[in-house]
Amino acid sequence: MDIEQEVEITASPKKFKAKTKLTVAVNSTPNSIVYSSLNVDPATYNPTSQPLSKASVPYSFLTHSFASLSQTRSRIQILNILTNALRTVIHYDARSLLPSLYLLSNSLAPAYEAVELGLGPSIISRVIQNVSGLSSAAIKQLYISTGDPGDVAFEAKSNLRTLIPHPPLLVTFVYDNLLKIATCKGQGAGKEKEKIVERLLVAAAGEEVRYLTRTLCQNLRVGAVRTSILTALARSMVLTPLPSLAIPDTGNDHHVTSELLARISNDQSVLDQERRRLADMYVNGEKLLKRVFVQHPNYGHIVAALLQVGLPGLSGLVPLTIGVPLHPTLGSPIRSLQEVYNLLGDLPFSAEYKYDGQRAQVHASNQGGEIMVKIFSRHLEDMTMKYPDVVSLIESIFTEQVHISSFIMDSEIVAVDPHTSQLKSFQELSNRAKKYVNLEEIQVPVCVFAFDLMYLNGDILIEKGYRERGHLLRSRFPPFKPTIKGAASFDHVRSRESIEGEDRIQQFWQEAVESRCEGIMVKLLDSGAVEDRETNNAQSRRKPLPAGYEPDKRTTAWLKLKKDYVAGIGDTLDLVPIGAWHGNGRKFQWWSPILLALWDPGRGLPVAVCKCMSGFTDVFYKALAERYSVTDGDTMCSSRPVWECDLGGFKPDVYFRPQEVWEIRGADITISPVSTAARGLVDNTKGLSIRFPRFVRTKDDKNIEDASTPLFLANIWRSQQALGQKIAGVKENLIIDAESQSEESVEELSD
Repeated sequence: MDIEQEVEITASPKKFKAKTKLTVAVNSTPNSIVYSSLNVDPATYNPTSQPLSKASVPYSFLTHSFASLSQTRSRIQILNILTNALRTVIHYDARSLLPSLYLLSNSLAPAYEAVELGLGPSIISRVIQNVSGLSSAAIKQLYISTGDPGDVAFEAKSNLRTLIPHPPLLVTFVYDNLLKIATCKGQGAGKEKEKIVERLLVAAAGEEVRYLTRTLCQNLRVGAVRTSILTALARSMVLTPLPSLAIPDTGNDHHVTSELLARISNDQSVLDQERRRLADMYVNGEKLLKRVFVQHPNYGHIVAALLQVGLPGLSGLVPLTIGVPLHPTLGSPIRSLQEVYNLLGDLPFSAEYKYDGQRAQVHASNQGGEIMVKIFSRHLEDMTMKYPDVVSLIESIFTEQVHISSFIMDSEIVAVDPHTSQLKSFQELSNRAKKYVNLEEIQVPVCVFAFDLMYLNGDILIEKGYRERGHLLRSRFPPFKPTIKGAASFDHVRSRESIEGEDRIQQFWQEAVESRCEGIMVKLLDSGAVEDRETNNAQSRRKPLPAGYEPDKRTTAWLKLKKDYVAGIGDTLDLVPIGAWHGNGRKFQWWSPILLALWDPGRGLPVAVCKCMSGFTDVFYKALAERYSVTDGDTMCSSRPVWECDLGGFKPDVYFRPQEVWEIRGADITISPVSTAARGLVDNTKGLSIRFPRFVRTKDDKNIEDASTPLFLANIWRSQQALGQKIAGVKENLIIDAESQSEESVEELSD
């Protein structure tokens, strides 16, 4: 049936005027369905209060969840809404749980599967025009007035009256069609994608149009970050009695019983006691689920296990697995070797070269001669096709080391000179294509420098100490240099142990710098206890410091000292560009300065921290202006704050879509009245900013969620104070005031 037969245009496109003020109706759903509030205490929430039927969950309910989330910035309220939404989905149609999780997380599959929609703004704009019947000029006017494709689609379609109603969209149907879009390849793929998008938007009604379009643009804007979704999933499972999942309840500490829920809701005399019991269940469930997820980040596998055995049996069904990347352990920055001894005291450690390469998590197995090799980046993307030479190397290792059947190894892939074997820079690797690299065409060979072993021959090693893991790595995987010139080689990271003395470690540091390394890593060999440097209490206390491999954690058991750290702020920060001002003078045609932000994992959004205008070349400025161009319908740059960011007191001329990570070096960290970054961590009313930030490079191997955090910045600031550096505050005029300094004066100081 043609679109023209299904809808009637109720407003002439020529006379259409875009609304400049948009409102979100939380209960604006198709067929006049009125959903009950999700923003209530999950312990007293009843899923049966929603007007749903068994066997399916309409997309309008998920849209109701999106709209509810968009109305709040409170973390508690976000968790309540997510928990109640997921619990409702579990109650009515558990098959919809996995699609709901992916739609809430604004993704379609695990990161390592690289399932992407591949929809450009032109396709979405064209479909909105086709579905609404509005002219191109009217659509452009809507983009100008709203700046958000979801709002554009909502406003455009609100002027239509459906003559023949469509069946309601289901969560499973929407998700399945998004997967179809992602799998469209080859000739005619663009047209096929456009048809699917059009079918979805024609069938969508009310708020479904807004959030479906935002999903298609991969910019949902509801504040549901990974941590919140995992917490909500854990709580929704805790609040789901096992019998309701057709799982026998033989007694457990992870799921409530129906009787407990009833007592919490009805019997006030036992409220406090039962609430404490429920709170303990929440904590246990959250820890369990997050521990499983960082070792096995696949919602599909986790949901299947939860519905089969519940929380108690989750770890057994979803263990660390060959072929599924675990989140890497991250190191904490330090400013000097002396700080190593201040932090670790007499605890034994290993100092290792920090190579200037690409971190690689290598998964491999040899089952009866059938070899499988997967190579993952630090943010879990599959880069196996980028390194066929490393795949060939691993196959050779299996041939040489017949006692090895499977392993997961953490390593650094480093470019080496084919003639001298000297180390080369990361830039040599970045010139490689990201996939479909032919082995015969490789110009620059690489060496895989292994530094950790998390899995070996079926045994999970992450809870063992670093000393034991290192011994297994070195004893089972000797260095390997192939006879074929230009092929990849294998070696261990160069290292020294603290038992050799401070002078030897100092010498080792100098050798690392002279060897074109970034610096050194310091890793705790055996578990111990250290002073808690993150506490705000005046009285210090000691905390346990495990030497195991801790996925997705920036730990003090791993310290990094880079040659850039010993001067300046003590760390090159990874920041996200989120906006800019119009340049002056010779830069009038470019963006300058650029507004940079930290990533706040608790709130799930970037937080502006400083302006930057140093370190850029004219070529870079030109490319940046092309990449972030304010054009009608462009989804990369807007004159309105379309993307969720905490701007503090910064007021840029334009706003960038947060999507890149830049490495930035600064001279100092200061307390700032303009920035809200890390506010409350070192000062109750002011945030932190960076003096004289300078661009170093683009970090293509990082997502915005991997950018530096407010806590990270606050810890560096504390390190400055511990070293006796002068506290740079507003009264001392050491801050570049974003609202009062001219670009020329700041640039002069920066350069």
